[in-house]
Amino acid sequence: MKVEFTIARRLFGHRDDTRRISRPAVVIAMWGVAVGLAVMILSVSIILGFKGEIREKVIGFGGHVEVINYQSLYSAEPQPVVVDGLLLHRLSRIPGVAHAQRFMMKTGMLKTNEAFKGISLRGVAEEYDTTFLSRHIIEGHLPRFQQDTTYNEIAISQLIANELGLHCDDRVFAYFFSEQVKARRYHVVGIYQTHLREFDNTWVFTDLYTTQHLAGWESDQCTGAELTVNDFDRLDEVTAEVASVMNRTQDHYSATYSTHNIRELYPGIFSWLSLLDTNVYVILALMIGLSLFTMTAGLLIIILERTNFIAVMKSLGATNSQLRHIFLHFAALLVGRGLLIGNILGVGLTLLQKYTGLVHLDPATYYVDVVPMQISWPLILLLNVATLIITVLVLILPSFLVSRIEPARVMRFE
Repeated sequence: MKVEFTIARRLFGHRDDTRRISRPAVVIAMWGVAVGLAVMILSVSIILGFKGEIREKVIGFGGHVEVINYQSLYSAEPQPVVVDGLLLHRLSRIPGVAHAQRFMMKTGMLKTNEAFKGISLRGVAEEYDTTFLSRHIIEGHLPRFQQDTTYNEIAISQLIANELGLHCDDRVFAYFFSEQVKARRYHVVGIYQTHLREFDNTWVFTDLYTTQHLAGWESDQCTGAELTVNDFDRLDEVTAEVASVMNRTQDHYSATYSTHNIRELYPGIFSWLSLLDTNVYVILALMIGLSLFTMTAGLLIIILERTNFIAVMKSLGATNSQLRHIFLHFAALLVGRGLLIGNILGVGLTLLQKYTGLVHLDPATYYVDVVPMQISWPLILLLNVATLIITVLVLILPSFLVSRIEPARVMRFE
């Protein structure tokens, strides 16, 4: 095997200007592999980045797992359930849970002199993880989420601000409807923008104490607790663990707990994200097909042009198997160079977009304003190995062409 590889390497490194046909074929085959791999790397990076960005935004609004009142599933308005410090501590100790926090939802309406807008007022407490929301604040700051104190501060989305003509430091009236109409005057202290219209269109953030008083609930009651997990790939496992602890148990007001994860709460968004994987599979199949086509054509041309070499090697005692190995090693070296160029192109363009954001998108359609990129080195390595193995295996069939070349006939024509 070492002899075949050495000969293949000498052939691969040989530069013969008389090979006017095989040289373009080699270049085309090599660039076919390079372009195919670069497109695969870009496709995988874009899809991973896009899915990660959308998933992060959805989770930023609602966490990974929610523990709520079972009756909330069948009611237009969320129903109260007890979530106190003891329960938060208990939930946070479940294996796989990274953080637990309270939240509360209350529907209402914001009204200015010119327009009005239906909203979902989301109250959060002092343990709320502000990382996501802080990153998307484009004007002003977050409301103060302090316990047992209300400042009547709210953060609204840029979409709501545009519809109502509001700006930071403006004051706006809000109306809430239950048994009677309740009016409150709020101070707009922050404006956020995530481009996720399903949430930006209605969600307004304030403190938990304010929403509890609006609903007339007790200080230990809220809509529920939301949990974040350490590993999203273990979401179903952690959800089952939380459900085993909380489901069918009751608080001291006889409210029954129920557990649901983010996929169950927003099935449409996650089903849509799953469909994106189909696009990746199609692109991967097309690009591998391109590599196979160019490499097969290139190898056939190389074999046919080197009939003299094959005839001489057979005259010296080389077997068909040895000659096939020589050309397969030649093809592997060619694919290897193509993979090197493809990695440079694919990873280079991915990093360029990741750190510069050169290519922009319409956020109203794609939920992001630039093409998101996420590099996965294990997947890139897998793409390289799979392309090399599949290409070389498929080239075994055309390599049998060397067995059809007879030294006597070649010598006679020469």
